[in-house]
Amino acid sequence: MNRFQWINALEVAEVAAQTNSTVADAMVVATRSTDSNQGAIEGGRQPDNTSIIKAGGIDLLDLLKEGLVTPSRIINIRSLPNMDRIVNDPKTGLRIGPLVTLAQIAADKSLQRTHTALVDAASHVATPQIRNVATIGGNLLQRPKCLYFRHEAFQCLKKGGDRCFALEGDNEFLAIFDNQTCPIVHASTMATPLVAMNAQLILTNRRGTRTVSLEEFFVSPEKDVRRENSLQPGEIVTEIRLPVMSANSRSAHIKQGEKESFDWAITDVAVVLERAQERVRRASIVLGAVAPVPWRSRAAEAAIMNQPINEQTARAAARAAVQGATPLQENGYKVPILEAVVYRTILQAAGQSLS
Repeated sequence: MNRFQWINALEVAEVAAQTNSTVADAMVVATRSTDSNQGAIEGGRQPDNTSIIKAGGIDLLDLLKEGLVTPSRIINIRSLPNMDRIVNDPKTGLRIGPLVTLAQIAADKSLQRTHTALVDAASHVATPQIRNVATIGGNLLQRPKCLYFRHEAFQCLKKGGDRCFALEGDNEFLAIFDNQTCPIVHASTMATPLVAMNAQLILTNRRGTRTVSLEEFFVSPEKDVRRENSLQPGEIVTEIRLPVMSANSRSAHIKQGEKESFDWAITDVAVVLERAQERVRRASIVLGAVAPVPWRSRAAEAAIMNQPINEQTARAAARAAVQGATPLQENGYKVPILEAVVYRTILQAAGQSLS
C-alpha cells in the first residue's frame, strides 16, 4: 500500500473541490502506472495525483491493500454533517443520507413496516461488524468482485486492458444476463431493492446538483466497460430518495448465497407488489448478482399483472424471469436457483407461506 495524504472533509463543497477522480478512473490510472517503466499515464495524469473519496472504506481498503488504487489523497467524508439521517415521511417519501450505515437501516422499525425489502437486504449484507461501518452510499458504489478484476496481475477490460479473462476462465459466480463483453455481477445488494422501489440519487458537485434515477445511474459494460455507474469526478452522492409507498404495497427481498452467513450472493431478488381486490396492479421485480447491473425483469412483472398471487402465478413469473439467460460454462447452476428465489420472493411479498 502506497503512502497517501488523509483529509477529513467537513463540507460537501470541500469534497467536490478536492476530489479529482472516481475510484474507477483511479484504478485505470494505477494499472497503467504499473505497466509503465516511467510511470507515465496516457493523457498526462500521474498516478500520485489522484484524490478519491472514502465513506465507510470497506471496499476501498481492499483496493488499497491489493495495489489496485494508489491515490495521493483520500478525502474522508464520514464527518460531513446531516448525511447519516433517515427521514421516512408518509407524505413526501423516504430520504436516506449516504453515510447511513447498513446497521441503521436493518434496525429501523419504521422502514420495517414501509420498506420491508430494504431492511431485509441490509440485514443480510456481510457481517454485523461490517454493517456497523459500511454505508449505503459506499455499498451502491463498490466495485465488482470478479477474481481477475481484483488481481493486480490481470490487465482486464475494466482496468484498461484488451481482454476479459473471465469469459473463458473462472466464471462460476458471474453474470447469466448481459454477459457478452464483461460478465461481472453488480456487487451491491442494497441496489436490488432500491431499484425495485424506484429510488433516485441526488448527486452534488461544485456547480450544483443533479437528480438521477438509480436504475439509470448504473452503466452496463456495453455502454462503458470501465465503470459501473455515471458518477463523475468531483461528484458526491448527497441523498437517496424513494417515493411514498402505497398503503396497498408490500415488498420482500431474499438473498441466496452458498452459506447463510456473511457470503456474497449467488443471486438476490427484490419484489414490490401493489394489489387491489387481491390482484396485482403494479409489480417491480429486480434480480441481483446475475447481471452487470441490477436486472429488472419486465417479463416476470408482466406475468403477474392483473393476476392473483398464488403458487401457479408465482411459478409462471419465476419461469419468465430466467428467460433469455445466457449462462457461461461454469455458472449454469444459477438459472434454477434464480427461478426458485424469484418464486419464493413473490410469495413472501404477498404474505404467503412457502411450500
